[in-house]
Amino acid sequence: MKKCLTLLLLACFFLKASAQLTPFELSKDKNYTASYAEVIAYYQNLAKNYPQMRLINYGTTDIGKPLTLVVLSRDKVFDPALIKKQDKRVLLINNGIHPGEPEGIDASMMLVRDMLKKNELPKNVVLCFIALYNIDGSLNRGVSRANQNGPRAYGFRGNYRNLDLNRDFIKSDSKNALAFAQIMNTWQPEVMLDNHTSDGADYQYVMTLIETQKDKQNPLLAEYTTTTLTPDLYTGMKKDGFEMIPYGAGESGLPDSGIVSFMEPPRYSTGYAAQHNIISYMTETHMLKPFDKRVHATYDFMQNLISICERDAQILGCLKKQVDKEVSQQKTFDLGWKLNRNKVDTITFKGYAAEYKPSDVSGLKRLYYDRNKPYTKTVKFYNTYSATASVDKPVAYIIPQAWHKVIELFELNKVIMHRLAHDTTLDIQMYYIGDYSTLSKPFEGHYVHSNVQISPIDQNVKFYEGDYVVYVDQPINRYIVETLEPQGVDSFFAWNFFDSVLGQKEYFSNYVFEDVAAKLLKTDPELKKKLDDERAKNPQLAKSANAQLNFIYKNSPYFEKTYLRYPVGRLLTNTKLDLN
Repeated sequence: MKKCLTLLLLACFFLKASAQLTPFELSKDKNYTASYAEVIAYYQNLAKNYPQMRLINYGTTDIGKPLTLVVLSRDKVFDPALIKKQDKRVLLINNGIHPGEPEGIDASMMLVRDMLKKNELPKNVVLCFIALYNIDGSLNRGVSRANQNGPRAYGFRGNYRNLDLNRDFIKSDSKNALAFAQIMNTWQPEVMLDNHTSDGADYQYVMTLIETQKDKQNPLLAEYTTTTLTPDLYTGMKKDGFEMIPYGAGESGLPDSGIVSFMEPPRYSTGYAAQHNIISYMTETHMLKPFDKRVHATYDFMQNLISICERDAQILGCLKKQVDKEVSQQKTFDLGWKLNRNKVDTITFKGYAAEYKPSDVSGLKRLYYDRNKPYTKTVKFYNTYSATASVDKPVAYIIPQAWHKVIELFELNKVIMHRLAHDTTLDIQMYYIGDYSTLSKPFEGHYVHSNVQISPIDQNVKFYEGDYVVYVDQPINRYIVETLEPQGVDSFFAWNFFDSVLGQKEYFSNYVFEDVAAKLLKTDPELKKKLDDERAKNPQLAKSANAQLNFIYKNSPYFEKTYLRYPVGRLLTNTKLDLN
C-alpha cells in the first residue's frame, strides 16, 4: 500500500512537472511551435498557481478574439497607474506579429514559467508579454516560408484582412493595432522588444538585432542605448554563446559588401515606439538556423534585456522623464531620413564564403553559401542617417471634427485635445498640396503618397464648434507632428487619410463661363495682366481656349478654396481661444 502511494505521488509530481513544460519542450525534435489555443491554455494554467502573474485581455482583433497580455509583477500590483507611482519601470515584449516567426512565442512561455518557478521576477521592472499578437495569422497554420528551417508548422504572415501587422502601427487599419495601441498607451513602457525571424543571406550568427536608429532617436536616449544598453546586450549574448551582429548584412547582395542599419519609420513597431519616447529593439533570429537554437537565443536575449532594465531601472526612469520634458519643449521635428553614405564605419563580420555552381533546376549559375568555408572579415557599416525634411511646430493644430479617424487615433494615443466652444474664425496657416508621388499599386491596402510638396498660405478660416485644438507642448509631440505634417514619411496624409481633399467638386461649362470670364477680365485688370503674362511665357496656354478659361476660373472667386487644401490648420500665434 505504501509503495503504491509513493508511486502515485511520484506520478502526480511528474504529471505536474510535465504540465508546466511548453509544447515546444514536449516535442521530441524541438521543431514545434505552440498553436494559439495551446499558448492561451498554457498561460491560463500557469496563472492559476502564481499570484504574481495575471492575464489581461485588451480589445479584440480582426479574427474576433481579444489580445492577451501576460503581466508579471513581483509585488502583485497590476494597476499601471499605481506601478508608475511606485516608480517602477515597464518592459513590453511583443510576440508573433508574424506567426511564421514564432520564436518569441515559445521562448516567452518558457521564460515566464522559469522566472515564476525560480522566484526571479525583477524587483523594479514589471514585465508585459503580448502572448501572440497576430492571432489571425496564427490560426491560418501550415507552411508558407519556403526559405525557413522549421518549425514544421506555423502561422501565416498576413492577418485575417491580409495585412502585414508590422506595417500597420501608424495607420491602424486592423483591430489588432488598435488593441496594441491601447496596451502601449495604458502601460507606457520605457523599453519595448518585438521578436522576429529574418530572411536573407547565410552567415554564422543565430541572431541579428535592430535597434531604434540613433539619428532619429531622441539624443538622450540614443546616447544611453549606443554607449550602454546595446553594447551590454551584445556582450551578454556573446557570453551566452549567441554572438550577434546588427541586422542588414548584404548592402549590395552579399553580406561582406557591408551592413546598412535599418531605418524604421512609424509603420513598424519600433518606429511607432520611438514616437512615444520608448527605447525599442527588434530581434531577428536567422531563418536557416535550427528552430531550437533560435528559440533559445530569443530566450537569452530577453533574459539579458530584463537584467539590464532591472540594473538600470532608475536611469531608465530619469531618462524617460527628461526626454518627455525635452520633447514637450522641442521646436523643430524631422519628418524623413536618408542614409548618409559619406559616413562609413567598420564592423567585424563572421560569414560563409559565397560561391556559385550550376543550378539543378535551370542549369545556370546559382548562388550558395559554403558552410565549410567560414570567414571573419572587417566590413563596412553604414549607420548614419540625415534628415531629408523638417518642420517647426506650430503653437497648435486645429483638426476639423469631420476627420474622425485622426481624432480616434489621437485619443487612443493619449494626445491631449481641446474642443472649440463655438464657431471661430482664425488667422491661421493652411497648406495647399502641390506635387506628390503615389504608388501605382496598393501597399498594405493603401496607395501611399511620398515626395509631398506643400505651399503654406496664411488665411482667414472658419472652424466650427466641437473642432479639435491640439497644443504641441506634449511628450507625445513626435507622434502629433509626424502624423499631421503631410510631408512626413508615414504621415496620415501619406496613408490616404485626407485623399478626399485631392478631388475637385465644382467645375465650369465652357460656353456659359465664356461670358463670365470676359466680364471678369474687364472688371479685374490684375487678373487680365496675370493672364497676359502667363500667355506670354506659356505658348501652350496661348493656343488653348479651354486652358485660358481654366486659368481664369482658378483665379476667380468661383474657384473652391478647399480644393487641394490640407484641412488641418497650423496656429502660429498664441491666440486666446474659447475651449471646452
